[in-house]
Amino acid sequence: MAGQGHSNKKQGVSGESSSSVLNAGTIQITKHEKDFRAKQLIKTSLLENDFLRNIEPGQMREIIDCMYPRVCVKGSFLIKEGEAGSHLYVSACGEFEVMKNGEVLGKMGPGRAFGELAILYNCTRTASIRVLETGEVWVLDRRVFQNIMQRSGLQRREESILFLRSVPLLQRLNEDVLSKIADSLQLEFYPGGHYIVRQGTPGDTFYILSGGNVKVTKKTTDGTEEEVRKLSRGDYFGEQALLKEDSRTANVIALSPGVECLTLDRESFLLLIGDLSELQDKDYGDKNKVSRPPSRDSFTDSETDYEELDLEDLDIVATLGVGGFGRVELVKSKQGAVYALKCMKKCHIIQTHQITHVFSERDILFSVRSPFVCRLFQTFKDNKYVYLLMEACLGGEVWSLLRDRAFFDDSTACFITACVVEALDYLHRRNIVYRDLKPENLMLDNQGFVKMVDFGFAKKLPSCSAKTWTFCGTPEYVAPEVILNRGHDKAVDYWALGILMFELLTGIPPFSANDPMKIYNLILKGIDSVDFPRNITKTAQNLIKKLCKELPGERLGCHHGGILDIKKHKWFQGFDWNGLGSRTITPPIIPKLNGTTDTSYFDKFPKETEFPPDELSNWDQDF
Repeated sequence: MAGQGHSNKKQGVSGESSSSVLNAGTIQITKHEKDFRAKQLIKTSLLENDFLRNIEPGQMREIIDCMYPRVCVKGSFLIKEGEAGSHLYVSACGEFEVMKNGEVLGKMGPGRAFGELAILYNCTRTASIRVLETGEVWVLDRRVFQNIMQRSGLQRREESILFLRSVPLLQRLNEDVLSKIADSLQLEFYPGGHYIVRQGTPGDTFYILSGGNVKVTKKTTDGTEEEVRKLSRGDYFGEQALLKEDSRTANVIALSPGVECLTLDRESFLLLIGDLSELQDKDYGDKNKVSRPPSRDSFTDSETDYEELDLEDLDIVATLGVGGFGRVELVKSKQGAVYALKCMKKCHIIQTHQITHVFSERDILFSVRSPFVCRLFQTFKDNKYVYLLMEACLGGEVWSLLRDRAFFDDSTACFITACVVEALDYLHRRNIVYRDLKPENLMLDNQGFVKMVDFGFAKKLPSCSAKTWTFCGTPEYVAPEVILNRGHDKAVDYWALGILMFELLTGIPPFSANDPMKIYNLILKGIDSVDFPRNITKTAQNLIKKLCKELPGERLGCHHGGILDIKKHKWFQGFDWNGLGSRTITPPIIPKLNGTTDTSYFDKFPKETEFPPDELSNWDQDF
């Protein structure tokens, strides 16, 4: 198994940047009238689809309301293989055939949902759908889907925080901590007549009513039950269970037709908050700032003596990498200094809607200075390219080392992961989410330390409790909340860290398939459905599973102890974190380099012969 799938690099994917809407009220959604039968047909089709069945009931209702009809004429193509897609379809009537590479794969009639990948991000259709018999489909546009998901996600969060603020026990907590708790609330449904809480039984769960009504009853001395009061939406019960193991003092019974509750158990609460006895006199806002090693942001002299260069001052020595975006060249200045020059085709940036990402990459790289992030020195532009002049890391990519070795032993994987943890620690303290962790984006510098490269998907969030909604990352590495469009934050980097560990130790990621939609469905099934090979030790397996928890708030790194919880995990027992920070430990793989322009750790690429067309729209005038 090891090494399989390692001949090709994994490619990142991205949706357009969502408009940075901060509250749910400003997102407009248009609904289209339809009768009950049409709604039922659409709902059944969506629920039969492996991916779409994961959408929450409220969002499902809005999606059904927003779909509009389109007539399909016999002989026409609804979807063409190789073309860009941005719609989800549900067949209402008629007959359709599925074709790939000119071959017919099958037929379908009414009641089927298809094309769902295109509502996640801008993608190329992998098959064609031809209309065999004139019919009709229901259509959903990507933008509408994303607006629905973003609006309902923001609404639920705003509402949950409002609910939490009304609980006296939680009133002292600041916005960031309340946001964390809001993210960890689970939605539960109880039918009418169900005893949600029984008097006298031990309890560890706190409930907020988000829909429906309950009655509270107490046992009287003669054994009958007496109604004490009714509770409705926004009311809560069981909050003492968050503080201590407590016997319930009353019954709480759901009234028909049923009740929707947001729930939180004591274990999750304590992981997020720490010891609650401190709650009375401490503001939790500063909790994350304790037990931090002194900042290593001071720039050493050798790093600050960089002199401004012109593009003409650089000579190409060799090509280090080639991708859809362009190329990375090893270049030498007239003074003899060596750099990596990332050349990105301007026309490609326009075609793939990546302007925001390119500016974000530049701004973030200029603002960070960490020994575990590849440094950006300067940027240039001409009619064909924009250029990033970067530090040259000549030890090669972790990806190609992994390909050549099939997999890494425990101590090598541990060292590489630790370097990534240091980089994430640095970025997350600045509210920067990386979003594209994978071996392809990790380089060994000349001494063998690992540095993060490629910040095209990185994003600076306005605050540590803010979320972002753009789908981006690499299919094998994206977290469930990105796939389900629930809004995401730095927790996606901890999920990716678990996936990275698995790939370093086995040679392939835990969720892989030849089709992105299949990968996403595997990810939604969860890490517990993955078979771990024997060479992954029990402690490594334990850390991977703690990083790849389905709920972001439950991932190691997102708890009260922050990223320190990851560093303290048993898998890193005996690891010299201080030595890594000061770069005094010996890396497991030390590149043997003959001089400053030795590219023996890179694949060989032919010289560039085809140049992209000029792109003169001037989007890059401030670059």
